[in-house]
Amino acid sequence: MPDRHTTKQRSYNMSKIKSKDTKPEILLRKLLFKEGFRYRINNSKLPGKPDIVLKKYKTVIFVNGCFWHGHQDCRYFVMPKTRTEFWSEKIKGNKERDQRNTALLQEEGWNVITVWECELKKNTVEDTVKLLTEKIKGSAENPAE
Repeated sequence: MPDRHTTKQRSYNMSKIKSKDTKPEILLRKLLFKEGFRYRINNSKLPGKPDIVLKKYKTVIFVNGCFWHGHQDCRYFVMPKTRTEFWSEKIKGNKERDQRNTALLQEEGWNVITVWECELKKNTVEDTVKLLTEKIKGSAENPAE
C-alpha cells in the first residue's frame, strides 16, 4: 500500500517529531512536580540523556514513545506497511540503544524507570503516576547496590 503522503509531505511531518519536550514528557514532569518531586531534565552527562533525573532518589526516567521504541503488544505500535525493513531496523536499533543505556546507568547505581506513552493516556495516567511515585520513593529506601 503506497504512502498517502507525498515524499515532501512525509519528510515535513517527520521533521516535526521532537526528541525532547514531547507532550507525554511535559505531562509527566508537571504531574511529578505536583507530587513534590524536583528534578533535572535531559542530563547529557548520563548515558542515554534521561528525560527526567531525580538525583535525590538516584532515579532516572525515560518517557518512551510506543512507536519509536517498539512497545510490545501496544495498540500504538504498528509497524508501517511501507519501508518495513528500514523501520524494523530503526526500531530494533532504538531498543538495543535503550538496553545499553539502561545497563550503563544501572552499573553507575541509578534506578531506571521507563514510562511508555500509552501509560500517560487519560484513562491510565492517574494510576501510572501513583505507581511511579511508589517506585521512586521505594528506590530511596532501597538504593541500587
